[in-house]
Amino acid sequence: MPDTKITVMKNGPLRIEGDFSIVDPTGTGYGLGGRTVLSLCRCGHSANKPFCDGSHNHHGFQDEPQARDLPPKPGT
Repeated sequence: MPDTKITVMKNGPLRIEGDFSIVDPTGTGYGLGGRTVLSLCRCGHSANKPFCDGSHNHHGFQDEPQARDLPPKPGT
C-alpha cells in the first residue's frame, strides 16, 4: 500500500493523505505545518492556490469522478 493516498472528491478538491511534500516549479517546498492531510484546488477559483479554500462551493464546480484506466503510454 502506498504511503500517500489521493482522493478525487465529488464536486470538490483533490484530498491528499499520508507522507508527501509539495514543491513549486523551482523545487522549493511549501511549508505544510506538519499536515498529513490537505486538499488541492481543482476548480481554479481558490484564493490560496494550489490549496483548496472551499471556493468550489460558491462557483458551481461540478465533477462526478469515476476511476478508470488510462490508455497505455505511447511507445509501449
